[in-house]
Amino acid sequence: MSSDLPSTESAAANPLLVEVTRGGQVESRHRAALAVVDVEGKVALSAGGHERPVYARSAIKSLQAIALVESGAADAFDVSEAELALACASHKGEPRHVETATGWLARLGLSVDDLECGPQLPGYEPALIELLAAGGAATQAHNNCSGKHSGFLTLAKHLGAPTAGYVKYEHPVQQRILGVLEAMTGLDLSAAPRGVDGCGIPVIGIPLGNMALAMARLGAPDDQPEPRQAACARIRKAVAAHPFMVSGTGCFDTRVMELTGERALIKTGAEGVYCAAFPELGLGAAIKVDDGAGRAAEILMGRLLSHFGILGEDQAAALGGLLTAPVLNRAGLTVGEIRPAADIPF
Repeated sequence: MSSDLPSTESAAANPLLVEVTRGGQVESRHRAALAVVDVEGKVALSAGGHERPVYARSAIKSLQAIALVESGAADAFDVSEAELALACASHKGEPRHVETATGWLARLGLSVDDLECGPQLPGYEPALIELLAAGGAATQAHNNCSGKHSGFLTLAKHLGAPTAGYVKYEHPVQQRILGVLEAMTGLDLSAAPRGVDGCGIPVIGIPLGNMALAMARLGAPDDQPEPRQAACARIRKAVAAHPFMVSGTGCFDTRVMELTGERALIKTGAEGVYCAAFPELGLGAAIKVDDGAGRAAEILMGRLLSHFGILGEDQAAALGGLLTAPVLNRAGLTVGEIRPAADIPF
């Protein structure tokens, strides 16, 4: 398995699945690959080079959270549903997100200084304005991954491992998570491509088909050991009960899961990655947009939700911008749209 990113030539083999218009003309196009598979690894739908390893980034936080629950750490430290949802989140630094993370850390006897994700300004503009107007500064609790990192610290304390350095590949926390990923993806990841995520943890190169398999198993983990089955069910329940914690006000993940409940667990990741579990269908999905555009990944996830009947037409219309998204100018006028390509194969 090569650790190199796809060359320009091989990346171009992926189909054009999303287009962006301005006026009556297509202005930009996005190539992408995707895979939807069932719990046995049977491909239900695919496009492009879905066997090529890619970094899942934040799209698999729900899989990383399995170790927190099945280890007993979540019970040992009274992790609430909202906190567990935050462990699966890429939040926008709104007050409820920050307060939940800091309260969780305080219960562990820790503080934001123990988070190794780095400080980040809130991604939600009103929260950003409020923070700066009050003379505040970004902290690690505002980082969109602070919930995931709070979960890592919880696991470290439960394992009796050092809390410092929990982001390192060799740390017991990351090794425990690696074992979960191997079991869920069905792969030996010891020689897989490896890098460092934006929040400092290891990222592992995994083919989209195997990512989709892991997500299918998250939604329907009947072939997994009983503790893992229980952990998956608990994570799904927490995310469905607290979709705001997973992203935030007006965000795609939150808006969709407010409608779907446990019928869909979806999660975005950096560089145009998106993963989902459709538990009732026993399916998992994984998307990677070649140029890393999140706008295209959202359109493709919306298309999958529609294609597999997770959201009906009325629900999609109520969301607005699910199957297509408007392109706005600075005055707020619609001047184009982001939409599935005309010849998209599903």
